[in-house]
Amino acid sequence: MTMLSLDWDHYRTFLAILQEGSQSGAARMLGLTQPTVSRHLDALEFAAGKPLFLRSYQGLLPTETALSMRSYAETMAASAAALARAASGDSASPEGTVRISVSEVVGIEVLPPILAQLQERYPRLAIELSLSDAVEDLLKQQADIAVRMVEPTQGALVSRKIGGIPIGVFAHRRYLDRHGWPGSLDELAGHRLIGFDRQLTYIREAIKSYPAMAGMRFDFRSDSNAAQLAMIRAAGGIGMCQVGLAAHDPDLVQLFPEEFDLHLMTFLVMHENLRMVPRCRAVFDALADGLLAYRGTAQGSNA
Repeated sequence: MTMLSLDWDHYRTFLAILQEGSQSGAARMLGLTQPTVSRHLDALEFAAGKPLFLRSYQGLLPTETALSMRSYAETMAASAAALARAASGDSASPEGTVRISVSEVVGIEVLPPILAQLQERYPRLAIELSLSDAVEDLLKQQADIAVRMVEPTQGALVSRKIGGIPIGVFAHRRYLDRHGWPGSLDELAGHRLIGFDRQLTYIREAIKSYPAMAGMRFDFRSDSNAAQLAMIRAAGGIGMCQVGLAAHDPDLVQLFPEEFDLHLMTFLVMHENLRMVPRCRAVFDALADGLLAYRGTAQGSNA
């Protein structure tokens, strides 16, 4: 038996063990019996000629060989998923599955009404929404369409520039009533601040324009923009969020709209091979229209 003689099921099991750290966890994840998972792992290790996992009280720990195999198995998984999405579609109408990669806060707060209207129009269209601030690789077909906050540089991608989505500094009226209204950005140091744990792209851009932000101490930190927004809505402090999202809640007050002017450049992207696929084209166009309308609403709120 060689690695080439094994089928996708074996490598799918391998990935599940990597993710879950145990055979029982992989079995639950895949809906398989534990003996089946054990047989798959035995076959993989026999073909590799060496152990792929070490047994420990923490579970199954991947060896260097297993770790070196991971990216290839993930590419196989992405290709298998893309193949399934391609097979689900029809060449003449927008039906089948489209996978969209988008940041968590946009996927939760902005896209649902756009997608709901789209699926009313095309009821045989299925949507997979991948919520992550990580940039999924469209060239490796990890997603069909992506909403990105950085301009794509790969030549094989088709992109539509949505433009700059305004970001503002906001607080709930309840917080301001309890703690007072800061008169300037410099006075934020005396307030409870909501912010980031890591410097994402738009944060680095904000610090370039407003260097004082680099030294700010945050009382609530999260890399989730959705969690930050929820904390602002809960009157937990002062933080940044998209102006268009805050516009839905009249109790969220924008502070220093003239002094703080930051825009998050946004792009809609897909692989050029998908531009003539009806289901992908329909989703791409609907997202473009919806995001442009959202941006226009946000700019209107910021005026």
